Amino acid sequence: MWRYLSSMSLVLGLGIILFPHHSNNENQPGPEVYSTTYETKSKLALLEQDVKLTDDLCRSQCSIDYSRMLSQIENGEPVLKVLSEMKTEHEKMDVLIWSKQSQPLEKGITVGEVPSSYKEQATSYLKEAKAAVDEGKHYQSPKFGAAQQVYFVQGTPATNRDSSVVGVIHQDVLYQVTDHQSKNLRLEPYPSENRWKVESVDTDTLQDKVVDHPEDNQGTSHYHQNEVVVRFKHDPTDAQLTQIKNEIKAISAQKLGYTYVFRTQGMEAKALMAYFKKWDVVYVEPHFLYLTNDYYDDQEEAANKDDSSSTDTGTSTSTDITTNFMPNDNLYSKYQWNLPLIETVQGWQLTRGSKDVIVAVVDTGVDLKHPDLSNKLLPGYNVISDNDNPQDDVGHGTHVTGVISALVNNNLGVAGMTWYNKVLPVKVLDQTGAGSTYSVAQGIIWAADHGAKVMNLSLGNYADSSFLHDAIRYAYNKDVALIAASGNDNTERPGYPAAYPEVLAVAASDSQNNKAPFSNYGDYIAVTAPGVSIASTYPNNQYAALSGTSMASPHVTALAALVRSTNPSLKNTEVYEIIRQTAQDLGTKGKDKYFGFGLIDVVKAVKMAEQSSNQVSYFPQSLSRQMHLITKKYAY
Repeated sequence: MWRYLSSMSLVLGLGIILFPHHSNNENQPGPEVYSTTYETKSKLALLEQDVKLTDDLCRSQCSIDYSRMLSQIENGEPVLKVLSEMKTEHEKMDVLIWSKQSQPLEKGITVGEVPSSYKEQATSYLKEAKAAVDEGKHYQSPKFGAAQQVYFVQGTPATNRDSSVVGVIHQDVLYQVTDHQSKNLRLEPYPSENRWKVESVDTDTLQDKVVDHPEDNQGTSHYHQNEVVVRFKHDPTDAQLTQIKNEIKAISAQKLGYTYVFRTQGMEAKALMAYFKKWDVVYVEPHFLYLTNDYYDDQEEAANKDDSSSTDTGTSTSTDITTNFMPNDNLYSKYQWNLPLIETVQGWQLTRGSKDVIVAVVDTGVDLKHPDLSNKLLPGYNVISDNDNPQDDVGHGTHVTGVISALVNNNLGVAGMTWYNKVLPVKVLDQTGAGSTYSVAQGIIWAADHGAKVMNLSLGNYADSSFLHDAIRYAYNKDVALIAASGNDNTERPGYPAAYPEVLAVAASDSQNNKAPFSNYGDYIAVTAPGVSIASTYPNNQYAALSGTSMASPHVTALAALVRSTNPSLKNTEVYEIIRQTAQDLGTKGKDKYFGFGLIDVVKAVKMAEQSSNQVSYFPQSLSRQMHLITKKYAY
């Protein structure tokens, strides 16, 4: 099964926020010495940290939104209109009450209703909030409620203290992040076999394997019980295809490129694989599932204005991006430790990307209406529903996209790593965060055919699927730079697509440049990027902090986009080599299995991209890589 690579669960109380601190990691123990108990505790601590940070992000953004409402009212806009528009924009704001100083709340102007299930607590906190704002103080209550019904009360006085806004805010995002991260950090068995009707098997032997503990996910793959993927050496004739369908009692036979997916009502995958051996096939394999790997117009106008004074690549050295520049995105300075750590702002002095270098996010889709993303999105594709609406119903793809392309310097939310690069959203994983080999392969091919120059794949499985590899080769041969998350099981077992030679595999590190405790490792790891408590966009106009190699991968994807924006003539292999060669060495000296070549460095990579591509192609690693690909090609 394909799934995204990130992690979550509602364990509250730790609330530690890590900030940048460089470490050479020389004394960090290898992950193989971690006990299961230690690893689980580390993941629980990260989950707790992510939930606490998401709570902080929510409260910070809501404070800004309340101040914005009061500013609009002070400027003469009708109170009811302002409150109604805010509630429409932010569904989580269950009730908003504007009142004059010392005016009883019930006499004020109200939009929405106090949640009935916790009315007594909410009413009590609203009274406390009103008393505080009448004294000119800001107010936020503790959380109250449980599970998906968690709330807090906020109060904000006007600058002249003659009025205020108080209200109840629904924090179901905490439950969503908890559920999401529990799966992505492998803190609970995943996926549910009853839901997907799949078999959990050992990846090497395809022997049945019961997954009833998080540790059982290591080396485990999942596939549809009654489906197989077949590539024939020569396409069957219509008569032969009819014969096959009749003999296996096929319900459906889908074709993607040269490959078929057969689904039957009764025959199981192993029997189907045995059946197809009599046909002239290149391969027949189970239909694996893959899972996620997580543990404004003014802005567009400004971007176009900058582009007009820059080169065709969209690069710009505008004087407003100085050494001391800090984006005004209101969550940046407090929460986005990850971007300064990899020299992102300094890199913006050299390039901020190009609208001509399109980045595909092949994932759970994207929140198409998120105000911090909408102007950066191109028309995408929903493979699951076979339509042009790749709306995110999980949150994972929206979070990944924000790391790459959240609008920068727009006084809102977070900052992405690129200013101008457009994102092509492709939904291949469903509302459970899982998707079939067929959907993932189709999404990769569709993105490659629709202009993607860089592709992020924050999803994976331990099964080496020839079907998937065909799709990866297709995109690679179209010169797409493919970036993938390595996985969150803290295992050396290679996961796919990250371990394919055509793909740049990414491990995750924390703010102190230590290996993230969940991050997979191995000789296939190319580089490392921040992947612990990363603040980014989340559906329904929200922001969340997630951990996982899913969060590390889009940092490298964004860097690949900046590199290609700087020098569009570079081939995908040369982009890979630039990213490897300019990484900051971590761990033991030189390349190692935990960090690859090290932590990515935006400034060094962009500077190297300005050099001649001919020089890059002679790197010894590039030659070795090409020889390996040639070997794979002819072996195939």
